[in-house]
Amino acid sequence: MKIAYTIDELRGFIGECRTEGKSVGFVPTMGALHQGHASLVRRSVKENDVTVVSVFVNPTQFNDKNDLKNYPRTLEADCVLLENEGASIVFAPSVEEMYPQEDTRVFSFAPLDTVMEGACRPGHFNGVAQIVSKLFYAVEPDRAYFGEKDFQQLAIIREMVRQLSIGVEIVGCPIVREADGLAMSSRNTLLSCEERNRALTISRTLFASLPFATEHTLQDTKTFVENAINETDGLELEYFQVVDGNTLQELKEWGDSDYVVGCIALFCGKIRLIDNIKYKEDK
Repeated sequence: MKIAYTIDELRGFIGECRTEGKSVGFVPTMGALHQGHASLVRRSVKENDVTVVSVFVNPTQFNDKNDLKNYPRTLEADCVLLENEGASIVFAPSVEEMYPQEDTRVFSFAPLDTVMEGACRPGHFNGVAQIVSKLFYAVEPDRAYFGEKDFQQLAIIREMVRQLSIGVEIVGCPIVREADGLAMSSRNTLLSCEERNRALTISRTLFASLPFATEHTLQDTKTFVENAINETDGLELEYFQVVDGNTLQELKEWGDSDYVVGCIALFCGKIRLIDNIKYKEDK
């Protein structure tokens, strides 16, 4: 496995692969890797000749400076995991390498980016688009892999690729959960033992809402989830919205869409967590 710290090094490694006619898969990450990331890498390794993984904590997508400061950074351990999973190239640039000058590009993905995370974290998706587009231009992958836990982000990246006419296939991969149901997240490492136990309420409530939804209205199901979170000490609900999986617009009735997803964001202590569940699958 090779490690590149500059775009020139990265392009040199990838160029060698391209001259041999090899396909390139790409997994962009912010590091602090877990088995959710590993599942993306395994999928890429299976479907491509070469897999590139970026490890970069992107400052432009954080609207909370403390969140950026506290975000876990574990490059050495990340490289061990990536080598074990068969990654070919790790790209671990500095902030100065990715942003030699301020990126002043402003993207609009309305209405995808005006709801949920977009409403709660102003500028977040603009920062995501800045860095992911930069990485796509540097790697020029055939396929790029993203987890469905960041459901809204996945939809916005697909829209960004469409707007910018970037020739990459975006592959969405299912949420990976711990054995007890908690959605895997790099932020989980910041939870105390007590907080982690409280966080289990998230997935348990979402799973419980599936059978509940078969016999109740959408609004009753929404209330069921909100009440379960609000009644748990140490959890502070930011939003739970039931949306169309393609447009991300909030729904009022189950019959309003054939692709229905419940998206949740909350604070467990000071740690912000997100998750989602599909009530109706995309066909």
